[in-house]
Amino acid sequence: MIEEQAVVINVDGERAHLEIERGSPCGLCGATRGCGISLWSRLFGRRRGGISAVNDLNAEVGTRVIIGVQEGALLAGSLAAYLAPLLLICAGALFGASLVSSRAESDLYAVVGAIAGLLSGLAWVRFYTGGRRQDGRYQPVMLRRAPSEPISVKNKKCV
Repeated sequence: MIEEQAVVINVDGERAHLEIERGSPCGLCGATRGCGISLWSRLFGRRRGGISAVNDLNAEVGTRVIIGVQEGALLAGSLAAYLAPLLLICAGALFGASLVSSRAESDLYAVVGAIAGLLSGLAWVRFYTGGRRQDGRYQPVMLRRAPSEPISVKNKKCV
């Protein structure tokens, strides 16, 4: 189970709306050299993610909790979102290029095929994820309260 710390920003019936503060994945945040994550965070600010989960812990607004998602669900979702469209782009480009024998026209057909592959890949991802939204394996769960005191949440809107 992959775990992350979140803060409850709103409680709506049996669901709690949570906000996750994402940090740097490699720990170089603030470093002047490295992979460039600190540059992106300075340009675009810190990203925050909002999700909702069933409030099994009866957490109130401002409570820090640990949420989790299954590794298999994350891997399957990642493969669906990234690998499938990439493969369809390559297949579309190869198919488009193979339709004509002229080199000049081949490039144009390859681009058109790649765009068609990308659009079909995005449509497939939408179809794939649409059927799994109600599947409990793909939903985050609240595991436990985080070992810190509740914080004040002001002027937060949940979408």
